Amino acid sequence: MFTSVLMIEKALTSVDVEFVTTLHGDEPVSFHVLLQPRGDQADRLLRAMDDVALGELDEAVREGETPEGDEAKGPGQQALDVSLVALHAAGSEASGRLIEDHPLDELRELVDEVGADEVIVLTDPHYVEEFFHRDWASRARNKVGVPVLKLFSHAKADKDA
Repeated sequence: MFTSVLMIEKALTSVDVEFVTTLHGDEPVSFHVLLQPRGDQADRLLRAMDDVALGELDEAVREGETPEGDEAKGPGQQALDVSLVALHAAGSEASGRLIEDHPLDELRELVDEVGADEVIVLTDPHYVEEFFHRDWASRARNKVGVPVLKLFSHAKADKDA
């Protein structure tokens, strides 16, 4: 069985689930999911800049309405639970947890703990962070000792499903 650590920042869409569960063909995959709830207000500016770069001006304006820090833990846990259910429904083994403090330290610990074969970082595009190589995937490549695959999540989570 192939073991993947999957870092996400929001609930997986059905397209995301199909994508990650078919990356290795018919080989069964076990996923260990890490989800980091929205950060603090310092991250808000970067997210707004990304929204503007993507032409999503309405999203940039609404950044101030999205829960941050401790207020984001409840929605973060819900997104994690939805993602785990979707991975199970697709026939994969999956477990997960919220990232509390230092995402890359927790990632490295989990990779070692489960003997991961790879890390998949599945996020929205973060052009500012990616330009400066400050995104999770770029920083993880220097920390985890296994291949790191950077993928972009698909549009919106399946809220209507």
